[in-house]
Amino acid sequence: MDERSGCIFCQIADGKKTADIVYQDDYVVAFKDIYPRAPVHVVIIPRLHIAALSAANTEHIELLGRMMLAANEVARREGIFQAGFRVIVNTGHDGRQEILHLHSHVLGGRRL
Repeated sequence: MDERSGCIFCQIADGKKTADIVYQDDYVVAFKDIYPRAPVHVVIIPRLHIAALSAANTEHIELLGRMMLAANEVARREGIFQAGFRVIVNTGHDGRQEILHLHSHVLGGRRL
């Protein structure tokens, strides 16, 4: 089994697993977290499988920028852009990364 077929986030990006998608384009998919930590909690993943932020390199600069711009768009769509929001990337074991696919969390809807 390759990394992509065994990765739940790749399966969501490929449309093989369902998720409550709030935004997607050719580079990223954003969906509601199934265990929300705030009134608004959306996960943004790149369609490209990268295990963690620590695995990203200069080849991924544009993709990383697209993830940040997607966070803005998610915040707009979810109604938290004006009030403010938090973007978090957990990386590695000590960073509490639970799924080995680069992803960011957009949190908002209350003061954090």
